[in-house]
Amino acid sequence: MAIIAGASPGSLVAKRASVLVVDDDPSHLKLYSLVLEGDGFVAVPLLVKSPPVALPNSAFDIAIVDYKLGLVKAVDVITEIRRVAVQAPILLLTDMPWMPDDVKPLVSAFVRKGEPEQLITSVSSLVGKRPRA
Repeated sequence: MAIIAGASPGSLVAKRASVLVVDDDPSHLKLYSLVLEGDGFVAVPLLVKSPPVALPNSAFDIAIVDYKLGLVKAVDVITEIRRVAVQAPILLLTDMPWMPDDVKPLVSAFVRKGEPEQLITSVSSLVGKRPRA
């Protein structure tokens, strides 16, 4: 089910899981979108270059946020996602082998960059979709 900011639960329409992908690097956005779409998800890329960050009006089931966003703090983007889509799971992408403390209470899980299979497994788990065999 898609989560639409401001929508009532009865107005949500079931569809392929939609994934908001937030990054400051266009090549990373394209790569993550290709990986997700190759596994049947709908990617909603959001290029973030500077604050303030305007979230898209389109619905999404889960958000993937890169931790290092240049001039924008990931915690600010995640806080905004939580504000408009309270129940949406948020998956953090990071180079670190642990969850950064500043976002730990706000995100559902994290995946290390460069692990596309783990990315798909985590997204699938968080939206209740079984990974393809």
